[in-house]
Amino acid sequence: MKCGIITFDVLNKIIDARQTGEILSKDSCDNLLVFASTTRHPLRDRLIVLLSVKAGLRAAEIANLTWEMVLTPAADIGPAIELHDCAAKKSGGRLIPIHPDLGEALRDLRGQVVAADPVIRSQRGRPMSPVSIVNWFAKAYRAIGLQGCSSHSGRRTFITRAARLVHNAGASLRDVQLMAGHRSIQTTQRYIDGDTDAQRKLVSLI
Repeated sequence: MKCGIITFDVLNKIIDARQTGEILSKDSCDNLLVFASTTRHPLRDRLIVLLSVKAGLRAAEIANLTWEMVLTPAADIGPAIELHDCAAKKSGGRLIPIHPDLGEALRDLRGQVVAADPVIRSQRGRPMSPVSIVNWFAKAYRAIGLQGCSSHSGRRTFITRAARLVHNAGASLRDVQLMAGHRSIQTTQRYIDGDTDAQRKLVSLI
């Protein structure tokens, strides 16, 4: 496969200052999806939200995602996103299980597509740029009245929630690291917000 990839370097100056975006509550995620449903491209925009919140993809990874990475050889939606190295930051390709809500959104948008086509397209049918996705999130957060959030907030929410639920799934922080595409577990840990209530409960048990 030949990836028509937009490099991550063009986003560094824009995104680096925003990577500490707020963690999103369930209500905030729901509000984002409601906003997406009111736009001119509701199916596409719902998918943008879910790729961030339910798969932890960066803005450039959302832009670089092609149908080949989510379809099986039988052209069905697969069980996982196979994010190729050329589509990921620092060649951090990885497998990310597809959440049921994300799978439904992919099926809704799919229609007649070519495997190598980008999943997310602009209004004119061209590949949507990473900067456009960053700007889309900025507009969406303004519309729902959230401050301190960015295109990175969904990713951070995904990683934080996954880390808090690892034991319920019989998984470990290493599994979260792999899904996030981090080279070191220390990087994963920096994305994880602590839970004050959980910490109090934990101390009470010591």
